[in-house]
Amino acid sequence: MNFARTMGNLAVRFADREALVNIERKRRYTFRELHSLTNRIANMLRERLGLRRGDVYLCILDNDNLSLVHAWTSMKSEAAGAYTNFRDSLDEHRSQIAQIRPKAVLLENTLLERYFEMLHEQGIQVVCMDPPAQPRDGLLYFWDLLEGVSDATPDVAHETQTDVVSYRFTGGTTGVSKCVPYTMDNWLALRDSMYMESEQPYQPDTRFLHMAPISHGSGLGLLPTLFRGGCTLTQNVPDLAQLCRNIAAERVTMTLLVPTMIYRLLEMPEATDHDLSSLQTLAYGAAPMSPAKLRQAQERFGNIFMQIYGATECLHAVAILSKADHLNASDSQIGSAGRIAAGAEVIIVDDDGNPLELGATGELWVRSRGTVSGYFGNPEASAAEFVDGFWKSGDLCYLDDQGFLHLVDRKKDMIITGGFNVYAVEVEAALNAHPAVSNSAVVGVPHEEWGEALHAEVMLKAGQEVSPEALIEHVKGRLGRFKAPKSILFVDALPVSVVGKVLRRQVREKYWKDKARRVS
Repeated sequence: MNFARTMGNLAVRFADREALVNIERKRRYTFRELHSLTNRIANMLRERLGLRRGDVYLCILDNDNLSLVHAWTSMKSEAAGAYTNFRDSLDEHRSQIAQIRPKAVLLENTLLERYFEMLHEQGIQVVCMDPPAQPRDGLLYFWDLLEGVSDATPDVAHETQTDVVSYRFTGGTTGVSKCVPYTMDNWLALRDSMYMESEQPYQPDTRFLHMAPISHGSGLGLLPTLFRGGCTLTQNVPDLAQLCRNIAAERVTMTLLVPTMIYRLLEMPEATDHDLSSLQTLAYGAAPMSPAKLRQAQERFGNIFMQIYGATECLHAVAILSKADHLNASDSQIGSAGRIAAGAEVIIVDDDGNPLELGATGELWVRSRGTVSGYFGNPEASAAEFVDGFWKSGDLCYLDDQGFLHLVDRKKDMIITGGFNVYAVEVEAALNAHPAVSNSAVVGVPHEEWGEALHAEVMLKAGQEVSPEALIEHVKGRLGRFKAPKSILFVDALPVSVVGKVLRRQVREKYWKDKARRVS
């Protein structure tokens, strides 16, 4: 498939409709202009940087700049694009560079001081995206490289199911991130999965604002928006007050947030001060959402919520909790991940890989057109996590008799205390239901008698007070005595990943760092 020809058809069909808006950099492109620009970029990568089939360019970019070289560009190019989170640490980026071995790195100017020499010494071409403050030998400027480059359709066709067109990295919440390769069919499966659902948030009038990193989950909305004739808008700064201003100013219809950000939005005056009435869909994912907080959000913003459960290893949506389900589901089901997405094959298995009956808790395995075949350069992890086309998610789940997928916890986050299995996520949901609680993280800490004891770190809402004892009684009333925390520590903030996931691993590490054994 020559993707440039396919996008060319969209450029003819939607022509002067707005396709991409980079808010901070004040760039606006119609479909015709975006097609021309991405053609030029694909041609520049080959002609000016010498990137050919089998080569990789790595993007360490914010949303504005990354949007120029995302899927709609990499699928036109001979070389594959790799997308990493701009806010990852230098050590994380160094590890990713060692994995992917790029021939060029497209870099934000703010990172030049710390990154340039490290990259230059490895013979990697460094391209900055804004005019450099000072010249450096070997530093290239993106827009200079584009000067004089033709916008002719690149003569590049990819085998849709075998050629790698891009790479992303896993979130790294449980250790070193792994590199995930995608074919064109993986990306098109993502697009198709969104169009197969009964509810269609992607429409010609869609204006999807991305504040969450498009290097990760938020970027999965680009192609469904593009092919419907909608507009992608990018915001770089993870500022919810700015998000509210941008929604009002740009008449945004859709955005994606992680649950922790929705919790904060509930408490912000800006969410009331600005006109958010254009917002038709607020998608969320990356972590379960507290049912109590979700009900509050529905009361505040209306029935605009849609949950998408997926993973880096599967571009295809795994489960979707639709707006209709948010309105009609039971309290138990509204806390679920939704119903299995159209086109996804899901099984729940025991420790030996045997499928379980409805209602039984086991590990979720998924395969679909969007599921990758393994990790790049990591045969050991590929063998451990992929079998017969299935990816082993590591998530403990069960399916109820109405088809709702209930995420119980990560296998690694199950806490065994006094012989009972307790799942951190259900204790967190109970804590977060308390009106004084903003967010929480529950972990097992060492205990001589029980092996592990339940411990919670809790963030309170501004101006709220509650005693640890009252919170423990609150959980006992909801879940019973043995699932209630034995201790609670109030904190000003919880550690979160760059995509907003609470890092239980970091919370847990503080209590186990001096122990020879890390399990009970």
